[in-house]
Amino acid sequence: MTFHRGNKIEIYKKSSDEAWEPYMDDFIGRHGIVVDPDTSINDPDALVEISIVGKGTHRLPQDCLRRLEDE
Repeated sequence: MTFHRGNKIEIYKKSSDEAWEPYMDDFIGRHGIVVDPDTSINDPDALVEISIVGKGTHRLPQDCLRRLEDE
C-alpha cells in the first residue's frame, strides 16, 4: 500500500519489522496522519513518519498501518 502525505491512518497491529520498539505497543488502535511517506525513496519497507493523536510524531514500519477512508 502506498501512503501519501495527509492520509489518515490507524495503527492496527504490532509490526514484525525490527524497527518496532516495545513502547510502540501503546500506539496500537490509535489514529494519525502521514507527515512524511518517504516517497523519494519509494521503498515499501521504509519507515513512515506519522503524527499520532495524543502521542506526537513517530516513524513507524508500514506493515502496522492501514489507511482510513476520508470521512
